[in-house]
Amino acid sequence: MLSVAVCDDEIIITEQISELAKTHYPDCVIFCYTSGEMLLAEAMRFDIIFLDIRMNGMDGIETAKKIREKGFDNIIIFVSGIKEYVFSAFDVKAFNFLLKPIDSEKFAGVLGRAVSELNRKHSEDKSCIFIKNRKKSVTLRKNDILYLENEMRKIAVHTQSGVISFYSTMSKIEEQLGDDFFRCHRGYLVNMAYIAEYDSLNIYLVNGEKIYLSKEKYADFVKRYMRYLRGKGAFYV
Repeated sequence: MLSVAVCDDEIIITEQISELAKTHYPDCVIFCYTSGEMLLAEAMRFDIIFLDIRMNGMDGIETAKKIREKGFDNIIIFVSGIKEYVFSAFDVKAFNFLLKPIDSEKFAGVLGRAVSELNRKHSEDKSCIFIKNRKKSVTLRKNDILYLENEMRKIAVHTQSGVISFYSTMSKIEEQLGDDFFRCHRGYLVNMAYIAEYDSLNIYLVNGEKIYLSKEKYADFVKRYMRYLRGKGAFYV
């Protein structure tokens, strides 16, 4: 069942978004909040979040940053009456941006694409790899892997819940993980879903960790990452 949060300090907007969402997805469950602080307490439970940018107290951008810092990958759709805020929205990996007053056709298109992205992510979540070391065998969802690190003859898999090491080569595991992972350095393979930002030397992950980006890989990385974002429905400004 689709779970949706609407966070806006204008009640008329929360009612409008709720009605529009119910029109297209009658079975969806909608929760409304009037502040970022209220939303943060329950953000993990929602598939899609409609988030106003200008609110009393914590604004929408800061609320989204804290959601990302917690490691939640909710689909965030910003709502604002000021189109210039679209630049800030991009910084926190917003899926899209709706301008007030909300156009019903525009809303329908954005919500439809968001649901399609959600279905794709759920399908990806089922994709797993099997890891066997001397002590035990482990099945990991690809989507839980942050990055992989080369440790001599071993590969250290850094996940959201810890690190698992096993004997293999980076080239072999790179083939198994597919296009959503990028070999950013001889010793690192990163899951692009967890990238928060990057510069010419490093890639910074949503959990605060930093991994190296080699100079010779930089241009290819930027192309691959932009292609990855386009495939996920991200928008550009």
